[in-house]
Amino acid sequence: MDSTNLNLPDASYDRALIFFLLHEQPSQYREQTLSELFRVVKPGGKIVVVDYDLPRWWHPLRYIWRPLLAKLEPFALDLWRDEIAKWLPRGGIRVRKEPFFGGLYQKVVITR
Repeated sequence: MDSTNLNLPDASYDRALIFFLLHEQPSQYREQTLSELFRVVKPGGKIVVVDYDLPRWWHPLRYIWRPLLAKLEPFALDLWRDEIAKWLPRGGIRVRKEPFFGGLYQKVVITR
């Protein structure tokens, strides 16, 4: 199914998961995907996003990871520059971010 145009009824799910999808999408599609999830998740429901993140300055893979992502996953570096919250609809939401493995990855829980 196209994540930017879900063929699902409004407010029909308690939870939604996006697992390593946003780094595959250009910015405008990323925003549309998140808007669609907000549309299909019930008020008070949660959207969980797992994807790449900016590693901490001390992480030994940080300087190897950047050129690798630039070559193989060109949109992934957007997630290094901006928080996922940048692409979320505005108003009335709660965002909780948790980094993993020294910041290589992130889990973001969005409460609608």
